[in-house]
Order: sequence, then C-alpha cells, then structure tokens
Amino acid sequence: MLARLGALFRTTAFKLSLAYLLVFAAFAFFALGYVAWNARRVLDDQIVSTIEAEINGLSDQYASGGIRRLVSVVERRSREPGASLYLVTTPAGEHVVGNVESLPAGTLAEPGQTETAYSRVGDGDRLDHRAIVRIFTLPGGFRLLVGRDVEERDRLRAVIGRAFAWSLMLVVGLGFLGSWFIAQRVLKRVDHMTEITRGIMAGDLDGRLTLAGTGDELDRLASNLNAMLDRIGELMRGMREVSDNIAHDLKTPLTRLRNKADAALREGRDPDALRAALEANIEESDNLIRVFNALLMIARLEAGNAREGLAEFDAGAVALEVAELYEAVAEERGIAVTAEVEDGLVLHGSRELIGQAMANLIDNALKYGAGATEPVVSVAARREDGEIVLSVADRGEGVPEAERGRVLERFVRLETARTRPGFGLGLSLVNAVARLHQGRFLLEDHAPGLRATLRLPAIREPAAKETPGGEMSA
Repeated sequence: MLARLGALFRTTAFKLSLAYLLVFAAFAFFALGYVAWNARRVLDDQIVSTIEAEINGLSDQYASGGIRRLVSVVERRSREPGASLYLVTTPAGEHVVGNVESLPAGTLAEPGQTETAYSRVGDGDRLDHRAIVRIFTLPGGFRLLVGRDVEERDRLRAVIGRAFAWSLMLVVGLGFLGSWFIAQRVLKRVDHMTEITRGIMAGDLDGRLTLAGTGDELDRLASNLNAMLDRIGELMRGMREVSDNIAHDLKTPLTRLRNKADAALREGRDPDALRAALEANIEESDNLIRVFNALLMIARLEAGNAREGLAEFDAGAVALEVAELYEAVAEERGIAVTAEVEDGLVLHGSRELIGQAMANLIDNALKYGAGATEPVVSVAARREDGEIVLSVADRGEGVPEAERGRVLERFVRLETARTRPGFGLGLSLVNAVARLHQGRFLLEDHAPGLRATLRLPAIREPAAKETPGGEMSA
C-alpha cells in the first residue's frame, strides 16, 4: 500500500494537480484577504462619515446655543436607541453628559481621531468595547467626544476570517482529493499500458494498448504506439515472409545451379561443354543476385531507409524517358508503346526509384500483353485531384480482382505466369516505392488487360494550364 501511494505521489499528474492546488490556494488567500481588507476599509470610512455628520450637527448646535445647548442636544441623543458615542467633559476631565462611562487615561488629552477602548454608562470601568472617536476642545476648555462602536466591523471581520479559514481548508481538501483521484486514474491507465507493453516485449506482438475514447494525451500516445506496433508487426511479418520465400522459392534455382555444376563435372569431357555449363551457371547466378538485390531493395524501402537523396523532379519526364528506353524492345516484340505525359508534374522523391518502378511496370506490360489481339502498352502521366498519377496499361489477360492484393506480395506468381521468366518481385518493389513516397499502387481493369497506377502526392500546382508534353508511338 505504501509503495502504491509512493508511486501515486510520484506521478506527473499528481504533481501537476498539487501545483495547481497551491497556485489556486495562494490566489484564494490573496483574494479573500483583499476582500476582508476592503470590507474593513469600507466600514471604517462609513463610521468616519457618520462621525463627521454628527460633528457638523453638533457644531451648528454649539454655534447657536453655546455649551448649554450642546449639552442638552448630547443628552437627548445619548438616550436614543443605536445612538453614537457622546461625551462632554469639563476642562478638568469631569463627566458632564454622554453615554461613555470611561476611557483609557490620557485619551481626552489628544484631540483628533483615534481608535480606543471604552465602557458605556452602567458598565463601570471595564473597557470591553472599542470605537473610532474624534475629540474636540471647545472654547472654555470643555472637551467633546463623538464616536461609533466598531463591534459590527469586528464581527464582520470574524465572519470573513472564519469563511477564509474554511474556504482554504475546503480548497486544500478538495484539491488534494481531486489530485489523488486524477493521479489514481492516470496511474491506473499507465499501469495497464505498462502491463500490455511488458506482454509485447515478452513476445506477444499482437497486443495493443487500449484506448479510453476520451481523445486525451494518453489516448493519442496509445494510438501512436499502436500505429508503431502495427508498423513493427508489418516489418516482422515481412522479414518472416522474406525468410520463408528465400527458403522455398530460391531453393529450386540453387538446386538447379548445383545440379548443373555437378553434371558438368561428371559428364563434361571437352572444353566447349564445360564452357557452356559455366556460362549457364553464371547466368543462373546473375538471376539469383538480381533476386537478392530486389529483396534487399524492397526491405530497405519498407523500412524507410531509402530516403537519402530525395529531391524535386519532373515525374512526367521520368515516365517519358523510361517509355523511350523500352521502345526498341517493344518494337522487336511487335508491341506499340504510346505515352501521354503532362508537363510540370513536380514530385518530391527519388528519381531513380520512380524510374525503376515505371521500368518494372512497362516490362510486365510487355511480358504479359504480347499475346493480345492489339498489343499496345499505354504510358500516362497526369495530375488528378492534387496527386500525380503514373499509369501503365496493356491489353493482355489482366489479373483477376480477387488476386490483385496477393500479387503485390513477394514471390507470388499466378498460374498463368509460371511459364514466363521472373520471380514475382516486380510488383512488390513498385508497391514499396509507392509507400515510401506516401502514395498508393493500384491494379485496375483496362477492359481488356490491366492498368497499373501509381498515385503520388504532388508538392505544388502548375503555374498555368499547360498542354500535354506530347505523344509517342512505336
């Protein structure tokens, strides 16, 4: 229990809540103190104003009737309920008239305003009350005292003081409970997240952090961690797939390479036969090297490690250049290649990787579109909905819709493609290039045939409407 409380008190949520509590308590302290000070000042000003009014009235009475008139008025006012404090004394300090019984020694000797203790008539010499008074020396040495009791002010101050103390206690108590509650909730969620992450570290890569649905910072953190775990899971699955594919799909060419070498050693008698066997082995080795290079490139792209050298370039110009490179090959196979490319298709990325992706797509189109009635490969590059669209279409057999997701995986080849050369890595590489550039790779119907499309985010719109860069046919 003590360990849990210690962990609770060490949480950032508890410390922040406690800091807010201290700030709010200090604010409440100064706010209530300011209210109390202003309330006392207002009451004091009101008392002084009342005394001033009394003094002005008595001054008029003294001016019109002298000391006898003043004594008569003071005696009458002293008997009224809720009366102010009055006292008239002789020059020797003897009581003449008024409702004040006694004062501290020397009080009447100092004319002016002061706050002093006093006792009322009938209370004796007990100075149990306090008042704000003003003392005047009249002609002939008589002294006049006019004042107001400050009991109401002191009572109000006591009420404010109690409210002040209770308010601070309530603020501190509720603040502490709120801090404890918030910290406990945060700690509970953090403990749950910690438990799940421990399971993930123990090997449960399918575990994910639970979202509370509040959209707070912990939910955002959990969402980002889940996305990171999903990405790690994808990479791990990719590694397993690569390992499995290497173990299965590359076993046949390696076995074939070994058998050819073995046959050459056993049956080769003349130099020409041995030379032919060596050339066949070299060709097979080159194919294996290309496969491994493609696998390494796909792994680098999927891991996001091929971002060096990214720059702005014209994607349309790249598509046109690649199409022109394949023009001679297409002509030998009796296939027409057309290209329709817009100008100003500025893309931020790798010119080499985009060129390699377009080369893979055109090579596939030439390979699988050669048997069509009208063998045509169409290359297009245009801007559409804020994206740069690079597409290659053929008139071949196409890919069934149910298989279009599967053919993007490594070493996946349809039955109709088994008789053609290749290892099933071309479309996987194109898909990895699209993901590296935050784009999409889509396989669509061309009716008949297949359209392979790269949709990549453009970095800016062209300055003005431009005409297509041109058409090419072969």
